[in-house]
Amino acid sequence: MTSQAPLSGPVAYLTGEYPRATDTFIQREVMALRGHGVPVETSSIRKTGVEHLVGEEQRTEAKNTFYVLQAAKNPLRLLGSHLRAMTGSPKRYFAGLKLAWQSAPPGLRAHLYQLFYFAEAVVLADHLRKRGVVHLHNHIATASCTVAMLASAVSGIPYSFTLHGPDIFFEPHRWRLDLKIRHARFVACISDFCRSQAMAFSGTADWPKLHIVHCGVEPERYDTRPERGNPAPHLLFVGRLAAVKGLPVLFDALPQVLQEFPDLRVSLIGDGPDRASLETMAAHLTQVAFLGYQSQTEVAQMLQQADMLVLPSFAEGVPVVLMEAMAARLPVVTTQVAGIPELVENHVSGELVPPGDADALAQAIIGLLANKSRRDEMGETGRAKVACEYTATREAAWLAQLFHAYAGNAPQPGKRP
Repeated sequence: MTSQAPLSGPVAYLTGEYPRATDTFIQREVMALRGHGVPVETSSIRKTGVEHLVGEEQRTEAKNTFYVLQAAKNPLRLLGSHLRAMTGSPKRYFAGLKLAWQSAPPGLRAHLYQLFYFAEAVVLADHLRKRGVVHLHNHIATASCTVAMLASAVSGIPYSFTLHGPDIFFEPHRWRLDLKIRHARFVACISDFCRSQAMAFSGTADWPKLHIVHCGVEPERYDTRPERGNPAPHLLFVGRLAAVKGLPVLFDALPQVLQEFPDLRVSLIGDGPDRASLETMAAHLTQVAFLGYQSQTEVAQMLQQADMLVLPSFAEGVPVVLMEAMAARLPVVTTQVAGIPELVENHVSGELVPPGDADALAQAIIGLLANKSRRDEMGETGRAKVACEYTATREAAWLAQLFHAYAGNAPQPGKRP
């Protein structure tokens, strides 16, 4: 990075909601990029609720973030943005409008939504132009990425995006993943599995610009592993309280585990749309505690107190919480889906079980709780893996290299550095 010429202006980050308690990896990436000398300005389609501002980092980022919908709801600003775009470059303005219409899924309502996205995109483009932004980068390839693609078309500012999954791969045609890849300067895929899905929904000519940029953590944040004073076994879950995370499977597995470890404690960190139903489902399991959202510091402290992290998801990208747990020298019990096996080696840094299999989940948990030395070995192996391949600073340096390369300041990069 130090040998590269500085970018001629700031990079703008965009996502649907920023900052969110569930997307702390984006905040880490932004901070790491700034540490590498890349000026980053943050934008968000919507304002996040106060429940997401769980730490000083989130509150600071929220104050300095541009909120697209909030700006677009001001009639004078909305009209002024569109007039400036239309008179400044009518060709780009109407090309963006055409792209919005062409990229709409079937149906009148879908086309109407595209017009809303276009209206937002022009407001964003106007903001980017005023701020001297030279590149727009989006996280999450659904609605906010549509806005990013259209803002790029209207402004002429190149854009890229980070492709996560798994939700985008459920409806790639609806979200026109092919067009987003085609129009993007490059795509940062979080895993080989993710990149393979992008290849499946794009033309071969676009494959060279599909790079792998891992989400990253700060291993030093999780480096302390004190001896626990409470000998009772402790399981930890961190994630959204939504069906895709497979918590009912964990609840079905717990009676078997409790037969072997009756003093077991289970802590669930996070919130989400299914919290009420999950609390009802777990009402008979007095060992389960719902803790809600926690700050990064509080999550790190909980990881130091637990014996293992359990994530029984049905679909994932590469969960950052697994990286955090492994950085904290915790073994993980999770499912063999999507990109998870690229991070977790079965029987080496954790246990991979079939998704939806409560018996296999229970046996994996019991086996690890019964063998502390094995847990310790897995923890050390997992930390080494994360420190080597999933650190926020190193991945941000690679992403910064991509920004420079596609700005014309460096040779065309490969899949990974």
